[in-house]
Amino acid sequence: MFAFLVRRIVFGILVLIGTSIITFAIAFVIPADPAVTMAGAKADPQTLATIRHELGLDLPVYLQYARYLDRALHGDLGRSYVRRDSVAHLIASRFPATALLAITAMVVSLVLGVLLGCIATAYRGEATDNALLVFSLALVSMPVFWLGTMLLIAGGLYLRSFPLGGFSGPSSLVLPTLTLALGSAGYYSRILHTNLSEAMDQEYVRTARGKGLSRARAMMQHAMANALLPLVTLAGLDLAGLLSGVVLTETVFNWPGIGRLAYEAIFNLDIPLIMGTVLFSAFLIVVANLGVDVLYAWLDPRIRLSEAG
Repeated sequence: MFAFLVRRIVFGILVLIGTSIITFAIAFVIPADPAVTMAGAKADPQTLATIRHELGLDLPVYLQYARYLDRALHGDLGRSYVRRDSVAHLIASRFPATALLAITAMVVSLVLGVLLGCIATAYRGEATDNALLVFSLALVSMPVFWLGTMLLIAGGLYLRSFPLGGFSGPSSLVLPTLTLALGSAGYYSRILHTNLSEAMDQEYVRTARGKGLSRARAMMQHAMANALLPLVTLAGLDLAGLLSGVVLTETVFNWPGIGRLAYEAIFNLDIPLIMGTVLFSAFLIVVANLGVDVLYAWLDPRIRLSEAG
């Protein structure tokens, strides 16, 4: 198990280094001059040269990257060119709003997905099963930006029950949560339906049924544990993506999270903020992957046995 963790941690570090290199390289491809962004388009050449020198932009690219990597290892992701504030502070200030939205959406999507998957499996082969599978496919197929816009129109404009954007209380969570949760719920329900249907055909479930257990009890007590294992991986990775900031949803609902921050950084060509949000997102995904791997190995003894072999 220790070797398993070490390999995963080393792989995660390599992913973060690779992400930082790619992001840093892209920053030099973007047709933007940070000095002009900070001083304005009408700044004189001497002022622009002074700013480039202070930022270290007159150094070779490899030295700039080495300085950036050294600062990042100490928690310093630079300063925003536009907001004139620490990138780490900006991300930290936006993270609670993103975390609240992400966790709420994850809980709703898992509850709906598991519920739909169980009902579809319980009525496997019947009209209810087919209807729920079509419904889940429709949920998966709906683009997030379209669904968010439709919910804004329906819930905010016609029903006048929910705020049209921003965060002003619990009611502000409803529409963006549904936007994020419905598509994931449809995907989870299809995955669970497939795995649960396969588990119900296994010998151990048939044996339980032969001993007198009802179909529902056999499904919940015996088949469900194995069928839920793939959802552990999916939910962990999805939560990491949500915590990284869902750009489209937060932009549509003007949610004050990391996704909205990343959108504004891209719109303003704020390179340090772009790099900071990307690197932070990659860090969350790496940590989530590590957590999911450990949890999966704990839930499924076969993984531990294969690692030991």
